[in-house]
Amino acid sequence: MEKNYDVIIVGAGPSGIFAALEIIKNAPDKLSLLIVEKGPDIDKRIKEKQFLSGWGGAGAFSDGKITLSPDVGGWLTDILPWREVEKLIDYVDSIWAELSPEATYYPFDEDAVAELETRARKAHLKLIPYKIRHLGSDNAPKALKRAKKIIERHAKILLECGADKILVEDNKAKGIVLEDGQVVYGKYIIIAPGRYGASWLMREMQRLNVGLKINPVDIGVRVEINHEVMDEITQILYEPKFLYYSPTYDDVVRTFCVNPRGFVITEKYEDVITTNGHSYESKKSDNTNFALLISSRFTEPFKDPISYGKHIARLANLLSGGRVLIQRLGDLKRGRRSTPERIQRSIVEPTLEIAVPGDISYVLPHRHLVGILEALRALDAVTPGIFSDHTLLYVTEVKFYSSRVDITPEMETKAVRNLFTIGDGAGISRGLAQASATGVIAARTILRRERLLK
Repeated sequence: MEKNYDVIIVGAGPSGIFAALEIIKNAPDKLSLLIVEKGPDIDKRIKEKQFLSGWGGAGAFSDGKITLSPDVGGWLTDILPWREVEKLIDYVDSIWAELSPEATYYPFDEDAVAELETRARKAHLKLIPYKIRHLGSDNAPKALKRAKKIIERHAKILLECGADKILVEDNKAKGIVLEDGQVVYGKYIIIAPGRYGASWLMREMQRLNVGLKINPVDIGVRVEINHEVMDEITQILYEPKFLYYSPTYDDVVRTFCVNPRGFVITEKYEDVITTNGHSYESKKSDNTNFALLISSRFTEPFKDPISYGKHIARLANLLSGGRVLIQRLGDLKRGRRSTPERIQRSIVEPTLEIAVPGDISYVLPHRHLVGILEALRALDAVTPGIFSDHTLLYVTEVKFYSSRVDITPEMETKAVRNLFTIGDGAGISRGLAQASATGVIAARTILRRERLLK
């Protein structure tokens, strides 16, 4: 393998892939490019059920939603103007549309949304409407395979070999040490580790004295209902996002990752099992599922919200024998655990058959449980049936957001020149659209410095 490259990208998730695509689009074969990915190729991932690491990152097995608004999916508007982020999202969406012609675009009718916003306000909910391009969990891997075919014609791709250390000399990025001990040098280093490599990135940034800011951790439940309960709303907005301020604790409770006629799944994050939801373009269930999440943002002296979220998830794993817990809402209201017999009596048939009936109040902190119940009651006023005794709740749904690296608007670390950190693993984004956009920003910065940006 060559030892010297113009650009080294660590991580082949959406942010790293879009950085490579942007470089290749503007300067094909003018910059030598190496992509290093800890996990395997996507076909091997499917066979071995590796959901977080490998070509495509966590996005390869996500629901495949491109959320077309700067207001959701990350924190780019903290460092860039809203309109600039909007243009970037439109740009990356055009590329996703080329990579996935099978995807479905979901606009919305403004009059229908305005009426829904009025209903939401009457229930003390805030509706955030946005458009969606939905790849589906079945089509996202196809799109990422197409991206790989483009990239591998112009770049060296090294799979199943992660990075061990980032090399810096005189406050300038110099290269990386691979896990097998090889050293490769690069003029520009782009770190796109994804959620799977977030802990490694945090350790490296601390070693290199790069500033970090603590992001929150989102903890809550995955809710599953008969699809008819939400059909009216999901036909107006494919992914309705509601915000609710719980009256007891004044916490923000938000809906997240709505999957019309989708499936509840498990997801492994290092040593814990959590819940998630998928929906497919080609396969439908009789249910709709979504997450209800509460953000926990900690102050001094505690600096490890990821460990806190993992602790909550481990409680569910402990009580369920290494799986996730499921409870009927009616049982939770009455202060009793769900049993297999009570789950079978529900008119909502679980799409996650391996979930273990139990009592989620033994897992979630009291303030989270109270906020979730208050939010479900409020949502019931907008879409009657959500607060039904038959509604199913799975725990734990946890969204881990990495510590945010102290970067410039060009995605370059302030402490180390020519070192860029992008995507979810760098704490900048939390979704496909903004993750992809961060890759484009870093690539354009490099291209501009090399006078190759078209």
